Formats: sequence, C-alpha cells, structure tokens
Amino acid sequence: MKKIKYLYWVLFVVLTVLWLHAEQPWAQHYTLFELRATSLDYTGILAIGAMSLAMMLALRPVTVEPFLGGLDKSYRLHKWLGVSALVLSVVHWLWHDAVVWLIDSGLLARPERGPRPLIEDPVQQVFMMLRKPAEAVGEWAFYVGVVLMLLALIKWFPYRYFFKTHRLIAIVYLILAFHSVVLIKYSHWQTPVAWVMLLLIIGGTVGAVFSLTRRIGHQRRALGVVEALTHHTGNQVLKVDIQLPQDRWEGHDAGQFAFVSFTEGEAHPFTISSAWKNDGRLAFHIKELGDHTARLPATLKVGDRATVEGPYGCFRFESDRPRQIWVGGGIGITPFMARMEERAGQDARPGEAPQVDLFYSTKNADEAFVANLQRLAERAGVKLHIIVAGRDALPADGSPQGEDSPLGGQRRPEGASVGARLDAEGLCATVPEWKETSLWFCGPAGFGHALRQGLARRGFDTRHFHQELFDMR
Repeated sequence: MKKIKYLYWVLFVVLTVLWLHAEQPWAQHYTLFELRATSLDYTGILAIGAMSLAMMLALRPVTVEPFLGGLDKSYRLHKWLGVSALVLSVVHWLWHDAVVWLIDSGLLARPERGPRPLIEDPVQQVFMMLRKPAEAVGEWAFYVGVVLMLLALIKWFPYRYFFKTHRLIAIVYLILAFHSVVLIKYSHWQTPVAWVMLLLIIGGTVGAVFSLTRRIGHQRRALGVVEALTHHTGNQVLKVDIQLPQDRWEGHDAGQFAFVSFTEGEAHPFTISSAWKNDGRLAFHIKELGDHTARLPATLKVGDRATVEGPYGCFRFESDRPRQIWVGGGIGITPFMARMEERAGQDARPGEAPQVDLFYSTKNADEAFVANLQRLAERAGVKLHIIVAGRDALPADGSPQGEDSPLGGQRRPEGASVGARLDAEGLCATVPEWKETSLWFCGPAGFGHALRQGLARRGFDTRHFHQELFDMR
C-alpha cells in the first residue's frame, strides 16, 4: 500500500511543482478574475493528470505490477485517482460557474474587457478558434463523467451494468483530453508542464482507445472450455475446472488471479485455486456473492466456452522467514488452496519449506469443501485451523475446544480449531512464534484491517503482513 500512496502523491507533487515553475504565482498580483483563471488552470491540470494515469492503469500493465505490489493494488490506485479526478473536476467547475452565478445575480460586477491583442502566431490562432468548442464539449463531458464516476463508486449498482457504463468513461476522457490540450495556457507550452501533460494525455488516450475497442489484456487471453463443475451448497461455492490450450497459457504462480468470462458474458476477477502443472487445467472456486455469480450454478454447463485473461497479482508467498501464517476469510481461502497444491507437488527436503499455519474463517462450512481442504493441508504439510462463525469459542490458549465438528454433527478432525471468530489475540495464542512469521491474508477488507491493527498493537512488524485486496471495485 505504501508504494501506491507514494506514486499517488508523487503525481500531484510533480505536477504542482511544474505548474508553479510555469505560472510563478508569487510574481503576480491577482484580482478575483485573474485568480479564477489561474485556479481553473491548476485544478484542470491536476484533474486531467489524475484521470490520465488512471486510464493508463486500466490497461493492466504487468510491467508495473512488481513495483505496485500486484494488479489488485494497481486497481486501488486507479480508484483513488478516479475519486481525486472527480473532486478536482468539481472544484474546477465551481471556479468557472460560481463566478458566473455571482455576476448573473448582481453580486459581482462583470470585468471590463479591453481590446484583444492581435495574435500573429498561426498555431495560437488555431488554439483560439478551438477554445469555444472545447469549453462547450468539456462542460457536457464533465456532467456525464460525474454521473459515471458516481455509479462506479455505488456498491449496490449491479456489476453487469457497472461493467458497461464504466467503459463509457473512456469516451468522456477523450473529450476532456481535447478540452485540456486546447485550454492549457499557451505560454505553458514553453515550459515542461505542458509537455509532461501531453505525455500523460497520450498515455491516457491509448488506455481509452484500448478500452473502447476491448483490447485491454487481449494478448493475455486464452479460450478454453468448462471441463467440470462441483457445487458446494453448504458455503455457496461453485468449483469450475477449465481446460485451456497448453500453448495459450504460460503458467501461473499460486496466489495469482485471472479475469474469467463464460460464453459471451462480462469478465470477472477470480483467484486461481489450483497449482500450475503444465497441463492447461485451471480451477476456480467462485462464491455466490452477486447477480452474476449467483446465476452460475444454474446456467453454467460442462462444455461451455470460457475465456481466461491473466495471470495477474503478486500474492506469491515469497518470504525469508522460516514460518508463515495464512488467513483465508470466506472465499479468500482460494489462493491458499493453490499454494497447498503447489507445495504438495514439490520435492522439498524437510526444513526447506516454511512451516505454515492456515486459518480458514467461514460463516458456513461445507463438509465436502472442508474435507478437501484437510486433504490438501495434510499433503502439503500445513497445519489447518477451521473457525466457523457462531460456534464454540476459541480458547485463550488457542487449543481446540469441544468434541463435535460444526460439519453436520460429526467429530471435529484432528488439527482443526473451532471458534466464533478469529482475531489477533486468538491467532497469537495459537501460534506462539507469531512475531517471527510472515502473515498472508486474503478476505474481507474490514477483517484484514482489524487483524493487522490488532497484531501491530502487539508488536508485529507489519512489513511482513501481506494482504490481497479482496474488493477491487
């Protein structure tokens, strides 16, 4: 998270410094209308700069994934930039229209305009001719853009509609890019700020065009078929096995994810829950969380086409510490399933692979699903702890409690803990060596934040807390 915060602030600081160099506001005396013109210029530069970088990140550039910490972090930065662009655009619009409202209401006198200086530069003449059209289309693009961005931020707005409306932002961006290039102060073209902005706008334009033509991630797509389906009704999870051509999928690391679409539907990101075995087979465990995923058990059939784009992500379990703690909340267990399968297939000598405690926290435990987890954990040499919400409490010493499993009244399997909830206190009691571990978390954001804060208060070095961002929207 620190890296995306760093890049976020670097963008605005660099643009501010370059703008100050070009504008040199300290050398000028401003009237209200001159201040308005300067503020319009500054907020416009920041807004289109943020939007341009957001459009570039929409390309899913894998080359920057290692720096940002994965595509999930890149999408979080994309969201922050989008929100910032929205706020800055509103401020930009208010500077323009609020003064007009004050003039129209009689609260502010309209400024006296003298004769306009003769413009001899043919390039500047073209910019002046385009100024009025650029202002007009820019204002309407702003109104549409505000609506589209607000829809993107509203969680209850269905994903299938968000998927379609969000692409329209690319059209809005192209109009605002034209608006910005035309309305940048002509004198700024003699300074670095305008040329840096032009580079950002070119990059953003490429992102917008790729989005509109549906070329984002095109070279990383593979077309396969659904080979098998397993529906775990107890926890509302559908396991989908997909067969891809071996020459179209170069492999993946445990913990990575892909964008998957079935037949002609929209693509959704799902963590790959199987290890790569050079056979073209991938497995995904899909939780029924929304309209699309809730329909899959009834609509998806063996033999249906599946398009898989990826892999993405940097949740790769790389650590120099001898012991690891894995925490999977709900469907966040999937990257750990892939890693256990990967460990089980490795011929590591005793002591080479780190010792692992895996905590699986769920509200609803499916017997077959948990049985598969137990088999995987045994093969991989992973100590599994199962925490089912609303059941027996996890004692302070971390030891299992009670004779019955929450799974259909059967006896609790050896090595599994049953608890009401998982928190830092229970985790530390269960793994006394917790300070010397690296912790890998995938699950709901609030759960991860609470766990991270609780461990930090106990002295855990949060540099070793690795979190997959569960919510990418």
